[in-house]
Amino acid sequence: MLLTILPTRRLAEFSAPLLNERSGEGQFLSPPWGKPGWQASAQTNFIKQTIKTSASHHLHCLCREESGHTYYIMGNPKAFLSIHRKEAGYRPVGERIHDFSEVEQTLNTHDRREQASRCMDCGVPFCHWACPLGNKCPEWNDALYRGKWELAYKILTSTNPFPEFTGRICPALCEKSCVLQLTMHEPTTNREDECAIMERAWQESYIVPCPPEKRTGKSVAVIGGGPAGLSAAWYLNRQGQTVDVYDANEKAGGLLRYGIPNFKLQKEVIDRRIHLMEAEGIQFHYGVRVPLQSDSFSMEELEKAIGKHDAYVIATGTPTARDLNIPGRELKGVHLALDLLSQQNRILEGELPDAKDLVTAQGKHVLVIGGGDTGSDCIGTAHRQGCLSVTQIEIMPKPPVGDNPATPWPAWPVVLKTTSSHEEGCERRWLLNTNRFIGKNGKLTGAEVEGVVWEPNPQGGRPIMKLDGHKEIIRCDLVLLAMGFLKPQHPQYPQGVFVTGDSASGASLVVRAIAAGKKTAQEVEDFLKKE
Repeated sequence: MLLTILPTRRLAEFSAPLLNERSGEGQFLSPPWGKPGWQASAQTNFIKQTIKTSASHHLHCLCREESGHTYYIMGNPKAFLSIHRKEAGYRPVGERIHDFSEVEQTLNTHDRREQASRCMDCGVPFCHWACPLGNKCPEWNDALYRGKWELAYKILTSTNPFPEFTGRICPALCEKSCVLQLTMHEPTTNREDECAIMERAWQESYIVPCPPEKRTGKSVAVIGGGPAGLSAAWYLNRQGQTVDVYDANEKAGGLLRYGIPNFKLQKEVIDRRIHLMEAEGIQFHYGVRVPLQSDSFSMEELEKAIGKHDAYVIATGTPTARDLNIPGRELKGVHLALDLLSQQNRILEGELPDAKDLVTAQGKHVLVIGGGDTGSDCIGTAHRQGCLSVTQIEIMPKPPVGDNPATPWPAWPVVLKTTSSHEEGCERRWLLNTNRFIGKNGKLTGAEVEGVVWEPNPQGGRPIMKLDGHKEIIRCDLVLLAMGFLKPQHPQYPQGVFVTGDSASGASLVVRAIAAGKKTAQEVEDFLKKE
């Protein structure tokens, strides 16, 4: 019998049903690293270290024999020495720029399990620390390695309600904190692994509606159907609360649906999750605008808009993009990034805008202002719309390549990031400030930019930006402002109203929004229990 060994320090974090299911698989022991018997088999008489091969899968695992029992440790502790990191990669550029299908490919099952085997089961796994959700990467990688897909799914979803989202668009904080990143610059492929686990779970019907067995009699309104709102709704429903989600858009998903391009996240992935949540009892209401303005908020107006509930969760994200109020901003051809991205996603859903409202890069020279992920999404979208060229400028210095001493392991490294969109063609420039937009007959023709120098602040804090006097005109007839979003301002809400996700913290990562929704759901439960 193949026995799976897991560290006892992690067992308490699993739910009772999961523990019961796994109890028959073998004995659970703490990692033996550092114990004399694991240093060299010749040093002891009672422990034998061997390498055994699974006949069915030709995969290796390390075991030890003691007192007639065989114990297996997680993963293959020697795999990282012989198996290099292997990513699925992207579809060829010449193919993918002609459609909006997902660019990322998948590995075959054998390669995926080999990649999972590279997880070392570290004594102190920094992946747990780095992941805002506390994902148990060693545990589900071990299950994946052994071909136990359903077990891997259960472990993965014990901490993460939506791995199909994070498996596609998370920057994988866990990978950058992996010990293999520090030692070999070849961390585990956690993000791809969790995506593979979830796709197998959907295919094999491991995922079925699981409505709560009992309702508490309390109702909660979640305002906003983005990742934070969906996460809060999911956990609140699991608690037994009656949950209603209100969203101003025609479908739920927030920036997952109306910001992130389809070539990174197909919207069918969101739809199947929403259908599952509906089957579990969550009610979604669309086209509902809730009055939350800080200068005029009142509980009476809130209850009038969506009815009376026992608690309210505000998860409206960061709706206001950072603008650039410089001369020429009014010219035709200057747009916020989401003007392009959200419209394109709606077009793919069959919603065609009026010709006068159409924002397109077709046949145009495009300038993207902002060097983050939103800017990258604009680049990929512009290519698929048939642009002539794309230039991306950033006011900050070019990040270092590879390592950055200022952000050492296991912190998230601030280094040069090259996305699939950058690979499709783009001139990238740094240390440029935009002074004004230039136009003719009301239409954009170019942008005047000027070099900048960042100098240390004598009082500490953010460096001081100074213009260097070197100006030039960048030819463009479409400008996309991708400079981030402003943190919303909220009034002092009464008890029973909770703010979560980007709406509370400002623009952040999808994985952090999901984690925030999870935390808020617990706070709501604690509040309702006191009522």
